[in-house]
Amino acid sequence: MLTRRALAGVAAASLLVPAARAQKAADTLRITWRDAIPDLDPYRNQLRTGFIIAHHVWDCLLDRDPETFQLRPLLATAWRQESDTAWRFTLRPDVLFHDGSPCTADDVVYTVETIRAGTGIVVPGLFAWLAGAEAVDAVTVRISLGAPFPAVLEYLAMVMPILPRAYRERIGADAFGRAPVGTGPYRMAATQPADGILLDRFDGYFPDSPKGRPNIAHLAIREVGDAMSEYADLLADRADWIWQLSSDEYAAIAQAPGLVALHGESMRLGYLSLDAAGRSGLSSPLTDLRVRQAICHAIDRTAIAQHLPGVAGRVPDAPCFPTQFGCDAAAATRYPYDPARARALLADAGFADGFTTEIVSYVLPEDGTAVRTYLQAVGISAELTQLPTAEALARAEAGTTPLFLGTWGSYSINDVAAFLPQFFGGGPLDDAHLPELESLVGQAGRSGDADQRRGLYGQAIRIITAQALWLPLHTYATTYGIVRGLAFRPYPDELPRFYLTNWK
Repeated sequence: MLTRRALAGVAAASLLVPAARAQKAADTLRITWRDAIPDLDPYRNQLRTGFIIAHHVWDCLLDRDPETFQLRPLLATAWRQESDTAWRFTLRPDVLFHDGSPCTADDVVYTVETIRAGTGIVVPGLFAWLAGAEAVDAVTVRISLGAPFPAVLEYLAMVMPILPRAYRERIGADAFGRAPVGTGPYRMAATQPADGILLDRFDGYFPDSPKGRPNIAHLAIREVGDAMSEYADLLADRADWIWQLSSDEYAAIAQAPGLVALHGESMRLGYLSLDAAGRSGLSSPLTDLRVRQAICHAIDRTAIAQHLPGVAGRVPDAPCFPTQFGCDAAAATRYPYDPARARALLADAGFADGFTTEIVSYVLPEDGTAVRTYLQAVGISAELTQLPTAEALARAEAGTTPLFLGTWGSYSINDVAAFLPQFFGGGPLDDAHLPELESLVGQAGRSGDADQRRGLYGQAIRIITAQALWLPLHTYATTYGIVRGLAFRPYPDELPRFYLTNWK
């Protein structure tokens, strides 16, 4: 049943068709999303919204076809593997940064040097494979790996945008985070709004890019603090595109004659991280395996997934997305919903009367509320602390979250190398800190043998699940609300491509 707010929204939304025509005339797409990006430098934030901006303002050496996932030329026109640990790339000779300076091999080397220096790099684990780079000439660069890394081309296509050396060194890293320059199809506008980001089409963009020349000249992005504000913007004619809707909002938008609701499963996985290492307090009950197993059995993940807005997600057993290389579901210990088993495990651990803890979350409140309700049913009283994404992640990285409810989209990389190291490689989001597990994940990431990689990842998944370190809740059905008249197509890698969007 729709809420009163959602039902009221249907009536309001019916008025949006003329507004869509107005935005088409202004050649502007108005976007509202949650999660203000703290630093626009793509290496200094880990938000999905920052990832989206990165693919519009910058280019990587390679591009990945959003439909086939096949890699294709972008800044590099050709590439070849020289050895197990070296790749050679030939660059386009005619690419310009937004400030008019040419993009050369020196900029690629500078990007690699910046990453390896580590200053401000928020997800260094994404680049643990990177050993260095050298310019062979102005349009040829060699990138070195610390060890064989089969997923390297995926990473180069998705998470390594090329920075402008001269501009960034001249203004400094902090200023670059506020006024960045890239080679992408959109550039930062000269004047930025106080509550968001304004991007203009880059008229100097190279014509044979697989991204193409954007059809829409301006992207006006408004950043708000919560889902209700995002939804209100669409209804009040302040936005043409929003996403990550609640079930009520999705249903209301689907009924509105002036709006369109879209959905589809994405590579994003919802998860509950359990503080097995006791980072949040030495007396934490979560250091007991039986308590962690009880929590896993207490949550009806299938029921939660079936109530996702728009479409049900899958409930994977392994801590990774099912299509990713190395995601071996057969190696995982299964935790079917079994509240009686959960209570028995708690009693055996000395918590027959339950205990009090905290869930820190930045996902939609309905997910956190469901998890809290299931835990309460077996005697665990969990306070739900709902925070903006950046604040929640800061707490998780500081180790002050007994239970952390989050999501991970692997930066859209279809390989477990983009998943397991993030949570079990010894980094700030690792709540287990098991040397054996860290070693397995590290070895798998360095192995050039596909069968050996699968085996090592399988061993890691066996430990993670048997020790109940991390509970995969469900895959996400990414949802979108747009005004009728906007031709927008969602893709499974959860990367909205506004440069491929147009007004009908």
